[in-house]
Parts: sequence; structure tokens; C-alpha cells
Amino acid sequence: MSSSVSVAAEWDLLSDRFYRRITIYSPLPWSSPATTTTSSSGGGSGGAGRLDLSTHIVAAAPFGGPIAAVRDDSKIVQLHSEPSRRRLLLFSSSGHPLASSPWTPHLPRLHSLAFSSSLNLLALLSDGSLLRFRLPDLKPIPSSSPVPLLPPASGGVADAVFWGGGVAILTEDNRVVVTADIEVDDPHPRELADPGVGEDEQVLCMAVVEPQFVMSGSPEVLLAVGDRVVAVDEDGVQLLGEALEIGPVQKMAVSPNGKLLAAFAHDGRLLVIPTDFSRIIFEYECDSALPPDQIAWCGLDSVLLYWPEVLLMVGPNGDPVQYNYDEPIMLIPECDGVRILSNSSMEFLHRVPDCITSIFGIGSMSPAALLYDARDHYDKQSAKAYDNYQLISSSLPEAIEACIDAAGYEFDVSRQHALLNAATYGLPFCSQFPQGRIQEMCKMLRVLNAVRDPEIGMPLTIQQYKLLTATVLVGRLINANQHLLALRISEYLNLNPEVVIMHWACEKIAASTAIPDIVLLEGLLDKLRLCKGISYAAVAAHADNSGRRKLAAMLVDHESQSSKQIPLLLSIDEQDKALQKSIESGDTDLVYLVLFHIWQKVAVEKNAPLDFFGIINARPLARDLFMTYARHSKHEALKDFFLSTGRLQDAAFLLLKESRELEKNPVASKGSIHVPQVRLIDQAYRLFAETKEHLFESKSAEEHAKLLRVQHNLEVSTKQAIFLGSSVSDTIKTCIAMGNERAAAKVKSEFKVPDKRWYWLKACALATVGNWDALEAFSKEKRPPGGYKPFVEACIDAGQKTEAVKYILKLTNSAEKSEAYERLGMHEEAKAAALQADNNGDELFSRLKFTLGQNALIDTLRDRFSSQGTY
Repeated sequence: MSSSVSVAAEWDLLSDRFYRRITIYSPLPWSSPATTTTSSSGGGSGGAGRLDLSTHIVAAAPFGGPIAAVRDDSKIVQLHSEPSRRRLLLFSSSGHPLASSPWTPHLPRLHSLAFSSSLNLLALLSDGSLLRFRLPDLKPIPSSSPVPLLPPASGGVADAVFWGGGVAILTEDNRVVVTADIEVDDPHPRELADPGVGEDEQVLCMAVVEPQFVMSGSPEVLLAVGDRVVAVDEDGVQLLGEALEIGPVQKMAVSPNGKLLAAFAHDGRLLVIPTDFSRIIFEYECDSALPPDQIAWCGLDSVLLYWPEVLLMVGPNGDPVQYNYDEPIMLIPECDGVRILSNSSMEFLHRVPDCITSIFGIGSMSPAALLYDARDHYDKQSAKAYDNYQLISSSLPEAIEACIDAAGYEFDVSRQHALLNAATYGLPFCSQFPQGRIQEMCKMLRVLNAVRDPEIGMPLTIQQYKLLTATVLVGRLINANQHLLALRISEYLNLNPEVVIMHWACEKIAASTAIPDIVLLEGLLDKLRLCKGISYAAVAAHADNSGRRKLAAMLVDHESQSSKQIPLLLSIDEQDKALQKSIESGDTDLVYLVLFHIWQKVAVEKNAPLDFFGIINARPLARDLFMTYARHSKHEALKDFFLSTGRLQDAAFLLLKESRELEKNPVASKGSIHVPQVRLIDQAYRLFAETKEHLFESKSAEEHAKLLRVQHNLEVSTKQAIFLGSSVSDTIKTCIAMGNERAAAKVKSEFKVPDKRWYWLKACALATVGNWDALEAFSKEKRPPGGYKPFVEACIDAGQKTEAVKYILKLTNSAEKSEAYERLGMHEEAKAAALQADNNGDELFSRLKFTLGQNALIDTLRDRFSSQGTY
């Protein structure tokens, strides 16, 4: 049990609980004087010598994250002890330099540094503007210009409190401005309600209850103003704890769960109260009424107060625990304790877990302690091992679980082994205990021990690891350029290594400017092939952005997903290859993407599209898709394509289609489209004329253009827009109806209208306008070539029975006469004409029945002819 005594001797009792302070890293690399070297801006580990916390503004990221520092220009430093030019320094928690960058001169004074939840470094300047830096190279994002968070007339920053995703700023004129989206490139600060600070009052301190602990979802800012505390949010200001008579509060800190507040009053009392100030949970009178430099929660059970050289830990009961330091320190709160950073060491102060207390507590006789002791006796081949087993046989599962849990809380590797060996000793005697529990803990400890190594410098506890998750830990490792360890952890935990290998490849490209593309490609492919399905396109895009287009083109050839490959090929000006890949993929959307990209480039650069047409004409799918699209929206492009590829007839048909669309235009009635429509048809005619297979189309286009010219002239002469778009027959009829028989005759002559058709058109036109005298005169000019049937039809259609009878009498065909009489309702005359018919009776009755439908007269005529033997 001597080992248990030595372990427990390191603990400190606070109330009824034990705390321990573990030295994680000591000494830190920066704790000894080092020669300051010069490094290039934005990277490298040079320029990081001795770091003195008393002369620097320092920030540390939670979950064992890195440490950033900038020399405080308001502090006096010894000559030649620091470089004359200030630098932004980045270290791991073990003190190893990660990066160094010159601090931009002529900026407003630096107020504070902090890390965001995504591990971007934030620098708040005294004028209320914010700078963000990317890790690990400390490059400003999105630019080197600060982003203002305060209104111009605010007077600057008086105090500020950061949390993971935002910052609350108290201005010099006592206004509160909160920015909850400091991660974005364009944050949106908003001013909270006026806290009502009088002219003779002063804000002593401030604290923030983070949004996740507030029902409204917005941060709540606590201000100590004079002898009162107010809560400020967007809706208003609330006075807190008026009945408690706390007095002026000089320091405040909110607990990790947002429910409690530690407040140091002006009279030296430390008060722990709920954040709603409903009561005082406990108070402790400190020896000094001077406010501490720092105040922080150590878990949820104790509060740390730091004055120069003294660190006081206060619990709800009993005497506090005091630690003495002869050098400045910085308290870094964690979810389960506090990291203590000094010039020479990194420590971790936390409450001793119950499982460890039960094993290593002095005089402990718990089952876990007896199991641990039994393993010790077993190693010494002592029979007491079996005696201990008999004592705990009924509580063996609880003892094994306690030993496994205790191993997870230990930083000392040898003690982890001892505790796990104790658990394995009891495992064969406990068949119902989960067999995978030890393996699970071993996996976590191997990961934790790997990242705790001083070369990595991430002192995570098992609780922090569980909250952070393995995936986020791997992400932090790759952002710190620890790719090998990140890859090994991913493989060990069966995580997808793609993100690790991709990040490594991108960093490799950025750092290998002097390596030829072919050599670098081979090295990249060796690692990229380790992960099936990895996105080569993403790596190729990074190569292109880094100015290595040839390397990007070679990398993208290995991408298996066309949807990722083709856009990148377009971005690196590999249009031919992109088109070929899109066609091979069979995805028409991708083919259209490439076609539109190439066509747009042709339009922007004002190049002749012949190259484009040549490219797509050799690829049937691309050609057909382009033609389908162009028919609906880009007729000119399609016409140029047809002409450039020798498809003259297709271009001609397209011109005719355009002319028809012009004809449908509402402006057509005014005659304004005549010229372009004729021009289009003339062009179509000339194109048809160059091909021997389209003589009919050529002649039709020529005649159509000639007709449009004639119709245009008629509209000009008559000043009536009624001709364009009509046929030759309609044009003639319209001219005759208007009394312009000379123009009608000219149209007849130009378009070689036959006489038979001419008589039909003129008779119809004269009947339409009711010019019966002219119609009669026209019928007497000479014997009509087609007979008088056109005159009969025109009169019947016009509803003029008397006029129609004149011309029916002149008909020579009895069948036509009978049919005409029947249409006029003259049944007896129709019967008489039918009796005069010759042997074509069958045809006559069929035509009559077709014309008149089911009529009793037809049946009567048929019966009579049958009885007389005529039919």
C-alpha cells in the first residue's frame, strides 16, 4: 500500500474532496533563454525565444489547444531581452514554437487575444476592430485589414469578454456591443440595451452568460456598476441581487454550466451565487481586500483566485488551499479543471475522481483498492492475492470498472499500466463483465498518450477527449500539420482517413514549390491511393489555386467522379478534355455545362465560334444537344453552326422558321417586318439553290419572297395593311374586292395563275362584295374555261338564289344542275334535272345523298326510277 500512500500524498483536501495538481510539461522550451532567429512572415518557428507572461498579452485555446502571445507594448521590457519588432507567436501547450509572424505596425493598441471555437486566433484592438488569423501559419483572414465591431463614436474598448463564438465589448462611453458571429468574414455586431451607467459611476467588471445557457438564445452581459450588478440583453436591463446587499463587485466569473457566479466583493469576500442572484450559496472572507488579478472556476466545485505569487482555491466548506508561485501564471479554465501556465511549466489542477480516491486513498479498503493490491501481491507471487480476491468476489465487477476508469484519468503511463493490469487480473473471475471495456479504454489511452507527447503538446484529459470527440481531435491535428499522427489515429479508430490525406496533399503542394510537377505527382499519388474514393479533384483545385496548373491537370485525370472532374477541367482551360469526359459519362447535364462554358468564353473573348463548332461537330451527342438548345433560344448561333459545317439546307429551313416567327409578330400588321422577312426568305432561297436536292424548296422560297414584295407594294399603294401574309389567291381576291382589277391581273400574270382558277377567284370576290352586275358582265366576256359552276357556287355561298338560278340554267351537266337546285331548296327542279341525267344515275344519287344527307325526296326519286325501269 506504500504506492497508494505516495499517490495520495500529492493531493490537497478541500472541504470533503481531494484535488491534485499535475505537472504536465516542465520545463517549457521557452523557459530558458534562446537566441531569437528571424523567420519569414506568416510561418515558421523562428522568432520564438524566451516568453515572459508578465510582458506579453497571452491567450490559450481550451481542450489542450495552442498558446498565442504578443508583446504588450504598454509594458517596460529590458533592453535587448526582446526583439525590437513585435511578433505574433504561436506555441503548443508544451511550449514548442509552431509559428511566428511580424505584428503589423501602426495598428491601434492590442487589447486582448482569444481563440474561437474553430481555433482561429482573434485579436481585439483598442478601437474595437477585430483581426482574425488562421492556424497554424498565422495568416490573416479574410484580409489583413481589421473588421470594425464598434460604432465610430464609441470611444474604444474599455473591457471585453470572449466566448467560443462571440465577444461582448464594453465601450469607453459605457455601451455594450455584442458580436455573436465573429467566425464569419462579415460579422454583425449589435448594441444591447443602455445599462444606465451614470456620469459619476464606473463599471468595475463584467462577465457573460453564454447564449446556450440563456432561454432567449442570446448572450446576457453582467455588469458590476457601483454597488449593484445589472444584467443587460437586447430586451432591457435588469437589476440583480438588490436584496442581497453584496456591495461593489470587483471580479466575476461564470461557472462552466452557466448556473453559478463567483464574485469578489470590495470587502474581500468571495461569493458564490446563482446567476439570477436569488441567494448567496456560500461566501468566504479572503485575507486581502485587493481584487485578484484572475478568477476562474475549477470544475463546478471550487473557485481559483490569483494574486501575484499566490493562488487560492476556495471550496464550499473548510479551509482553502493555497499554492505559491514565484513567477507569473495564467489560468486556463477547462471543462473538468484548470490548466496553469507559467513561464516554466504547464500544470493541470482538478478534483481527484472518486474512482482514484477509492483506490489510492490512504487506508482505503474499497473493492477497487483491494483488487489493485491483489494484483500487486500476484506480481510478487504472494498468497495474499487470493485472500484479497475472496474479500471482493461479490463486488468484483465494480472493482474492475473503477480500475479501468481510474486508468483513464491518469497522466502517468506507468500508473495507467498498473491500473489496467489490476483490472485484467480480476477479469477472468468475472465472466459477466463486458469483455470490450478494457480494449475500449486502451484505445482511448493510446490516443491520449500520443497527443500528450511534448512534440505534439495537446494535454487532453479523458473527459475533454469525450467532449471533443475523436473526429474533432483528428481535425485539430491536421490543422497543426501533424498529419502522420492524425492518419495513424484515424486508421486505429477506423475513421475515414480521406480528410487527413487530402489536407496533407494540399500542404505538400504549398510547401513544394521547388519540386517538379512529375516528381511531386508521384509522391502525391502514393499517399492518395491509400484512401479509396478520395477526391482528386479537390487536391487538383488546390494545385491550380497554388499556380500549378500542369500538376492540377495531371491530378484531375485520376478523379473517378465526372461531376467533380469536369468543372475543374473547365477551370483550368481543358475544354476539349472536359467535353470528352462529359460525353463519356453519359450525363447530358454535364455536357450542357461544358457547352455553355465554352460558348460563354467565345462570347466574352469575342472569338470566332468556328473552333467551337468544329469541336462539337466531331461529337454527335454534343452536336445534337447544342442543336436542341439553340433551336429554342439561339437561332443565330445555330445558323452559324449549320453554315460553318456545310449544312446549307438546315440553315435555310431555320431562316424560313425565323421568317414565320416575324410574321406572327404583332407589329406585322403595320408592315414593319416586310424588309427583314423578305431578306430572310431570300437568304433561304439562295441556300436552297446551292443544293441540287432542294429545287422545290428553292423555287417556293423564291416565289414567297416575290409575293411578299408584291403584297408590300399593294399595301403601300392602297395604304391598307391587309395583304402581307396572305396567299396568292387571297391577294387576287382582295384586289378584285377592292376594285383594283388591274393589280389582280398583274398578280395573275406574275404568278402564272391558270384561267380556270382565275374565274373561280374573280367570281368569288365579286359575289363577296355583291357586285352582281360586274359578275354577270364577267360571265359574258367569253365562255368560262371551267364552265359556269364557279358563278353558281359564288352566288349560292352569298345566299343569292335569284342570281344563282341565272347561272344554273347555263350548266351543261345535269348532275351539277340537280345538285345546285337541291342546295337552293328547289326540289322539283332538282328532280327534273335528275330525270334528264343519263346512265350515271348511281353516281348522281350517291352525290345527292352525300350532299343532302337522309332526305325523303331522294328515296321517292329512287323508288319512281325503279318502277319505271330507269334505275
